[in-house]
Amino acid sequence: MRAVHKPVLYLASTNSGKLREFREAASRRGIAVEALPSIEGMAPCVEDGLTFKENACRKARHYSTLSPGLVFADDSGLCVDALGGGPGIYSARFAGPGASDEANNAKLLESMATITAGQRAAHYVCVIALAQAGRIVAVTEGRADGVILATPRGWGGFGYDPLFLFPVLGRTFAELSPESKFVVSHRGEAFRKLLDLVEESGARSQESE
Repeated sequence: MRAVHKPVLYLASTNSGKLREFREAASRRGIAVEALPSIEGMAPCVEDGLTFKENACRKARHYSTLSPGLVFADDSGLCVDALGGGPGIYSARFAGPGASDEANNAKLLESMATITAGQRAAHYVCVIALAQAGRIVAVTEGRADGVILATPRGWGGFGYDPLFLFPVLGRTFAELSPESKFVVSHRGEAFRKLLDLVEESGARSQESE
């Protein structure tokens, strides 16, 4: 059997934090992750799906029709039990369109001001879709369970990380190094599953030649 070819995966996102996390994780497996070239100039994808999976697939399909190669997109968010699963798919714009992380965190704290300590369970969800030429070739999902704090802790990460306590480690995601966070995070779990599928697909294609 010949050596397995390692493809390049193109991330359909302008989020530098996500790119860094994905790139570091993939490099340990010998797989390259690059930002989708010229994504800023491409027609944006309308994210009007009702689930994380729908939005991830729409983004992956959309951008894979505008660029050659394997394109992946993720849709992720925070689901708080006391808020009926919100902000959910609206996590990035919880405080309004174009809201900053700080504004979204402030809105979350305000929304949970009367929620007692024992009722602050939450979980992060991440769905990743991989597409080529407008066709979905793989979908994976990850989840991380935690608790929403009343005050932020830590300076790392992004999004709601300063408020998301991961009980197993007793730290918020913002208090973890990027490497440590990716080991336990929803995004890390979903991406490792995707890398497994990419490697398995590459191995099968080599064996069939």
